[in-house]
Amino acid sequence: MSFINYSSREINCKIVYYGPGLCGKTTNLNFVYGKIKPNAKGKMISLATETERTLFFDFLPLSLGEIRGFKTRFHLYTVPGQIFYDASRKLILKGVDGIVFVADSQLERLDANIESFHNMKENLKEQGYSIDTIPYVVQYNKRDLPNVVPVNELKKILNINGVPDFEAVASQGRGVFDTLKTVVKLVLVELKKGSA
Repeated sequence: MSFINYSSREINCKIVYYGPGLCGKTTNLNFVYGKIKPNAKGKMISLATETERTLFFDFLPLSLGEIRGFKTRFHLYTVPGQIFYDASRKLILKGVDGIVFVADSQLERLDANIESFHNMKENLKEQGYSIDTIPYVVQYNKRDLPNVVPVNELKKILNINGVPDFEAVASQGRGVFDTLKTVVKLVLVELKKGSA
């Protein structure tokens, strides 16, 4: 549900990083933010309460070109990890154009991944979206830790639609930009379909 700003000739797209608590959503955003040139990004904003935090910033990837004379600006958001903050999660999903589901690869976090994935599907449905049609990718984070679930097992459980997926170590930046570039491409494909 991109927003078009005619005065600045920009199409604004929203990408949400979704996943269980401490899976690496914030680490992904911090890494991306640190690598984007200052003149191509807005301020990183952190909305924090006592127990939850949401991060977001926007950036203008000049290398992507234009769609019908409009530049594309992407707004990246994280959702709070704990299911307890479901109202915040729903609010952040409003107007979403693409999703990165960040899974924690550790065996002891498998149930939390499954719960978060099902929660994401339900919240999308409540907002009028379908997991079958919204652009999204899956990132299997923390691949450097001991006791990780094999990727082929995670795929069977968390990538039921066979969307693009990536192994990552967000704390080292491994897989972070591959994940982001792919979800951005998927969102742009949808935008171009809509403008055709």
